[in-house]
Amino acid sequence: MKYTKLSAAAALLASSALVMTACAPGGPAEDNESANASEGAGNGEVFTGEHGNKLTVEPADTGLADLGDIETQDGSISYSVGEDEFISYNSMTPETYSTYNSAVTERMISTFAYFGTDGEIYQNEEYGTYEKVSDEPLQVKYTINEDAVWSDGTPVTAADYILKWGAENPRITTGEGDEAAPLFNAISQQFGTYVPEAPEGDPNGKEFTITFSEPFADWPILLDTAQPAHVVAEQSGMGMEAMMEAVQNEDAEALAPAAEFWNTGWNTTPGELPAEEIAPSNGPYKFKSWEPGQSITLEANENYWGTPAATQELVIRFAAADTHVQALQNGDLNVIEPQATVDTLEQLEGLGDQIVIQQDASLTWEHLDFNFMDGSLFADSPELREAFALCVPRQQIVDNLIKPLDPEAVVMNAREVFPFQESYQEVVDASYDGQYDEVDMERSTQLVEESGADSLDVRIGYSAPNPRRAETVAMIKSSCDEAGFNIIDAGHADFFGVVQPQGDYEVALFAWAGSGQIASGKNIYATGQPQNYGEYSNEEVDAAWDTLAGSVDPEVHSEQVKIIEKLLWDDLFGIPLYAHPGIVAHSADIANVRNTATQTGAVWNAQQWARVE
Repeated sequence: MKYTKLSAAAALLASSALVMTACAPGGPAEDNESANASEGAGNGEVFTGEHGNKLTVEPADTGLADLGDIETQDGSISYSVGEDEFISYNSMTPETYSTYNSAVTERMISTFAYFGTDGEIYQNEEYGTYEKVSDEPLQVKYTINEDAVWSDGTPVTAADYILKWGAENPRITTGEGDEAAPLFNAISQQFGTYVPEAPEGDPNGKEFTITFSEPFADWPILLDTAQPAHVVAEQSGMGMEAMMEAVQNEDAEALAPAAEFWNTGWNTTPGELPAEEIAPSNGPYKFKSWEPGQSITLEANENYWGTPAATQELVIRFAAADTHVQALQNGDLNVIEPQATVDTLEQLEGLGDQIVIQQDASLTWEHLDFNFMDGSLFADSPELREAFALCVPRQQIVDNLIKPLDPEAVVMNAREVFPFQESYQEVVDASYDGQYDEVDMERSTQLVEESGADSLDVRIGYSAPNPRRAETVAMIKSSCDEAGFNIIDAGHADFFGVVQPQGDYEVALFAWAGSGQIASGKNIYATGQPQNYGEYSNEEVDAAWDTLAGSVDPEVHSEQVKIIEKLLWDDLFGIPLYAHPGIVAHSADIANVRNTATQTGAVWNAQQWARVE
């Protein structure tokens, strides 16, 4: 699963432009009926949440609960987001920005803001604060906690964010003219695009200010993960002063050693954890050990200045989705987020009261994306894209795979809003007339015959193994082969890392996981953006995203979303399928597990998980 990039949080393959309003999973109990005081345990009372989950503290809102003055308990809790191996301490490149990698790195690197369970944005005041100090121009001041340090003892300072600005600056390039490309391989260039000058402030200090060239819709979440500048300065041989000067001067030639390390120097070999002097933590956990092919173990960061991790060790297991339920039953996993299928839910329900199941709406959605790279079957043939869209049995896919889990599930006809959001129908009515709701085999066959294409092989690529996606492809094959296509199941264990970047597919089947960002979709659909993997390009779409991202007016956002959705349907950029039903299951004795609709997944508050009686 991919993230949608908002700033990198738009993490991109999951754009949710509007904050979810219809559901607030994992939030505070609303009354005493759903949150009754229970037996005492650990640091105090244990409460029961709305899903039957145990809580050591009742959350005041959809953000992190205030656990108070706690001490880290001995022991470990294990979690898995899937079987993909950890690949880099730097999760901010197109190759490493995924839910799998971020499950590890987001436990280790703090940010100024985070998403609550419903997509609401909260400031992480233990790390620092920010405030808008001017509207014209838009100007934001950031203050890092005086006690904030990396686990190697180096203070967190403005230098980390000055380097981040340089890494996300599209003007710092290699080559010239049409051959120019960003020097740093960052997942997003929004920071450098919307903030034309480097952050103002002493690189060694705790305060800095950024000034925008124009309004920016997602300004509260622009600054996400920042890698340690002191490590890059040392490992590149540049030294901090020279590196800061080069960043501020946008000196690509001087920054080449820093970019080389930033791009690949944190990439890992299975089983070989980077040393702390290379990969320090400024979060509640840090690296402890790595068993290749099995798991990474994180341990509480003794130099973390904020609320300590509730449990000493967090084990992130690399486990295939079809093993999660059994692993939960036998205790190898304590918290899982299985792909929601009828069989999986039945298996979980069969475990009885030894586990807790949390089901909620999700800001993750499934889709089919065409490959627009040169030479691809669909790249220059809107007629064949239409023929494919007319034979994909979207309603059957939802009826067979999703409705048994969520009776309210519908075929999704938008990308930037979800069916459970208030504005959904208004956006769909303005952008889509329903022509692909049902299979039209006659028209699909006619378009295929008229195409004159020599080969109609359609490789549908996805990250395998994945039973639900395999079933999806099988249903598409049963239908679209009848129209004249030859559908090929091209599921591959390294689809995102190898197959997709090489363009060895005609259609990609995957999910974007989003949060509360507004302009994240620009990173997916606009020309040349890092998460535009299929190389789609439309100048009108680009202009609409620029207008949307460059405004803080909700009416402008609403208007441009409708324009973008219509253009993407007219071009048939891809085919939305459905919003994912969200399921989290966990051992009944693990407290403070709170399901979330956002891209961060259940692990979003793993530092608060604790065993109770």
